[in-house]
Amino acid sequence: MPMRNQTAHKSMDYPGNLFVVSAPSGAGKSSLVRALREFDARVSPSVSHTTRAPRGQEKHGREYYFVSDQEFDTMVSNNAFVEWANVHSRRYGTAKKALEERIQVGTDVLLEIDYQGALQVKEAFPNAVLIFILPPSWDELRARLENRGEDAPEVIELRLTNAAEEMAQVAKFDFVIINELFESALFDLKTIIHAQRLKYAAQRSRRAETFESLNISVPN
Repeated sequence: MPMRNQTAHKSMDYPGNLFVVSAPSGAGKSSLVRALREFDARVSPSVSHTTRAPRGQEKHGREYYFVSDQEFDTMVSNNAFVEWANVHSRRYGTAKKALEERIQVGTDVLLEIDYQGALQVKEAFPNAVLIFILPPSWDELRARLENRGEDAPEVIELRLTNAAEEMAQVAKFDFVIINELFESALFDLKTIIHAQRLKYAAQRSRRAETFESLNISVPN
């Protein structure tokens, strides 16, 4: 598993929500997030910084912010990342300022990240909502990895070994979705997003004028 690094950050309440989705490889996280974004335009993906080169039709600022090693080093030195990781000799990081700016103006931001990064984001942003996607069984997880046809057998075994470590952390997450039937799992994900928007703190922040017009004061 990649080692992740973090910096301390004083949390604040924002009108936007920060959702963090984690899962072992093969659990269906990316497909669920992609379907959620097609359904819910208010959910905006987080754009990470990386030192790797663009692939295919990737564009700077859309899939990633592509930066040099020197630029990345400078951001690390300036504590610009809420977390960062070295993965396959390339570095990836989530900028604190970018997250703050977007949720501060009411944007609901969604991060797809491994469990180590998710827990570090939670430390920096205690109001972040952590969601873990589980497969229905080990046999199904193996079948999905094999059916993708992307990895050699030894890579699949490594992914399964990593999955055991990742799933052992599930109790530290706020919500758990078991992706047995895709449509049911997607419904669960939509429900979590919608329910979070209806919490008192979120409604009070997002619809402050309504509370004020109804003479509802903020409790001490």
